[in-house]
Amino acid sequence: MNTQAEQSASVIDIVKQLASIVSVVAGVAAFYYFSEIQLLYRVLGLIGVLLAVVAMLLTTAMGRSVWSFVIESRQEVRKVVWPTRDETMRTTLMVLAMVSVVGIVLWALDLLLYSGVRYLTGQGG
Repeated sequence: MNTQAEQSASVIDIVKQLASIVSVVAGVAAFYYFSEIQLLYRVLGLIGVLLAVVAMLLTTAMGRSVWSFVIESRQEVRKVVWPTRDETMRTTLMVLAMVSVVGIVLWALDLLLYSGVRYLTGQGG
């Protein structure tokens, strides 16, 4: 009996998801169909349709799991220890210095190889 209740819930969720897709398509079609109406009102209508669709999707099992993931993610972000401004500046300057050093080394290597190839092919003096 419990399995049957879960199956009917999944069918309802599928119907809600399909209705959401149809609603979004209808909202976009209406946005273009009513092109003679001011853009502000069409955008507000489209935003209203999208909010209704999101509200409908949040009532499905998938929507509840996505919302739970969002809540847990926000809690984890709050636990992160962010670097101070001084640490960020120091790290950024170190990265820029290393990129510059590697760029100079690669330029020198390219110049050396270019000169070697010109010497071997007899194009340079």
